[in-house]
Amino acid sequence: MIIDSHTHAWPRWPYQPPVPDDESRGRVEQLLHEMDLHNVDRAVLICARIDRNADNNDYVAQCVKRYPERLIQFADVDCSWTETYHTPGAAERLKIAAQTYSLKGYTHYLRGDDDGSWFFSEEGQRFFQTTADLGLIASIAMGGHQHAPLQKLAAQFPTIPFLCHHMAGTRVGEAAQFKQVLAAAKVPNIYVKMSGFAYVSQVSWDYPYSDTHEIVRALYEHFGPGRLCWGSDYPVVRSFMTYQHALEAFRTHCTFIPEADKAQILGGTLQGLLRE
Repeated sequence: MIIDSHTHAWPRWPYQPPVPDDESRGRVEQLLHEMDLHNVDRAVLICARIDRNADNNDYVAQCVKRYPERLIQFADVDCSWTETYHTPGAAERLKIAAQTYSLKGYTHYLRGDDDGSWFFSEEGQRFFQTTADLGLIASIAMGGHQHAPLQKLAAQFPTIPFLCHHMAGTRVGEAAQFKQVLAAAKVPNIYVKMSGFAYVSQVSWDYPYSDTHEIVRALYEHFGPGRLCWGSDYPVVRSFMTYQHALEAFRTHCTFIPEADKAQILGGTLQGLLRE
């Protein structure tokens, strides 16, 4: 079983510069085609209501309704680009989203300058208590410098799986921030997506991104296969490589990880979280 922990789908391409296939590049059928070609069983769709896609939660819900055996929705709840980011009523908005879309999890993108203090505000505490009460996975986009408050929050809410995007916001050459990420391994409900090789590398086009391997190795040694989940970041990853490259950058080229542990990271870990 291979489960892609990080994909997107949009009916309108949300990034600049413009692309000639604006209305097809991000559509879910492209993702399903790649999954079929490379024997990927299921994928989590990370909603992102960005540029011209304010309806992305609804679009993804329609996709999941059409392909319920292949796709899982993590709705965008108060992400950094929304007007509701860290404003009053977050817990109620989360509850409504969970009920509307029958969620197993949601995604929340932090602003780069966020110091994490909202986590411990009255509104933030209600938001994460609601997350715990509903049994949701919190898929968090953040930088390496934001891990200290996340560790404190995760320890406070031990039943919430916190699933960090793209190697938890690490970058090659940022040793001090990476130490904060590795310190998060002591909190057992913090998980990391093995995705975003091109973001982590110092050269975004240099497949197979060998300069990231020390980071991958350290994450594997600290978190173990039971807290790592592979993800492609499709279709955004097409700016750097193909879907197959996104898979094989981990499966083929991270030779220091045993095959049984790779299988766990490619699907077993996330399958367990979704079941729970």
